[in-house]
Amino acid sequence: MTYFQATDSLLSIVEKYPETVSVFTSNGFPQMDDQAKREVFAKSITLKTALMLKQIDYETFSSLLIDAIEGDSNEIDVSLSENKISNNADAIKVVGALPCPVRIPLMEKFNTFTKNLRAEFGVQVESELKAASMGVEWIEKHVKEVDNPSDLPDIFISAGFDMFFDIEMFGKFKDQGVFEDFTSIKHYNSIFEENNLQDPKGHFSLLGVVPAVFLINTNELGDRELPRSWQDIMKPEFENKVSLPVGDFDLFNGILLNIYKKYGDEGVIKLGRSLLESLHPSQMVKSEKKQNNKPIVTIMPYFFTKMVKENSTMIAVWPQDGAIISPIFMLSKSQRKEELTPLVDFLASKQVGQVLAHSGLFPSVHPDVDNRIAVGNKFMWLGWDYIYSHDISATIRHCEKLFQSSIKEK
Repeated sequence: MTYFQATDSLLSIVEKYPETVSVFTSNGFPQMDDQAKREVFAKSITLKTALMLKQIDYETFSSLLIDAIEGDSNEIDVSLSENKISNNADAIKVVGALPCPVRIPLMEKFNTFTKNLRAEFGVQVESELKAASMGVEWIEKHVKEVDNPSDLPDIFISAGFDMFFDIEMFGKFKDQGVFEDFTSIKHYNSIFEENNLQDPKGHFSLLGVVPAVFLINTNELGDRELPRSWQDIMKPEFENKVSLPVGDFDLFNGILLNIYKKYGDEGVIKLGRSLLESLHPSQMVKSEKKQNNKPIVTIMPYFFTKMVKENSTMIAVWPQDGAIISPIFMLSKSQRKEELTPLVDFLASKQVGQVLAHSGLFPSVHPDVDNRIAVGNKFMWLGWDYIYSHDISATIRHCEKLFQSSIKEK
């Protein structure tokens, strides 16, 4: 039986099947739980468009909706809702923000694994694993007012440099040796051979990376030379011609940091001058259809380049000097190493790595995963020497200030 179509509005779906509200609210659509907001937001947006904006696979999400409608919740939590973190000191607590394109398939595997872990060994796992699109501010409540490491959740997962390198937050705990990389991976995937991604101090584990690449509108390019490097897009001919993922803080801040490291203040200022507008990646893919202010270059996660249709005027370019990467980090508490090892090994496993690499096009660090990245494609990585010798939070603020000032000057 067909319950809904991709072209149905969100409002029509939840009005017909109220039991689907929890599926939406637990997977990046919190406004669906409020009737007033729902009637404004959900009336004019189709299921297909909503999932595209949240980078969620249509088929996977549809199966969750159908399970909710049919009441089939025996095997998998159909809403994939997070277990709330309790005061149970014995439970393993996992907190994190998962990249939107892979959150649902990852949660399916995570829920199955933790269910089996509890059945076989009696280990209780509590988690809050939300969509990265919901930000990380909610994670900060688990850290900001905590002084005793024992009161922290046991595992944190998130992409980007914003939170884990804040001296006032995780910095104080890293200095105490609270976190340790005890995954069983000794050598990261060979595609990262030149990047030295493994933390030399042994605090952080990496699960994968989010690469930033270029999408070029060849119709708008004109007689300009095709930009093939980060330096190219800072040339005068691309001023006011570049769309940047400013709203994707994890990736955008990674871009700012790498440009600043390589080109200094001038590079960040030039990047700001190149900005035409900030678009969501799903909008960037379709920017060729805009009537006015069409960007020539759009900078986006590699995942979205696969949404470009055949015969499009848009072509993807992997920067010759490397796709800037936003790492997907994991922090695990060393004091519970023995208890956490099975879960840490699962999160760093080949099966999780394949979900990252194949469903989200987020290359995995697991050595046995085929990341399907063309030979010769490089990555631009900030580097641990730079990370540990700089106040990363302060550097991000400095870069943001430069970037914003260069926009205002235009």
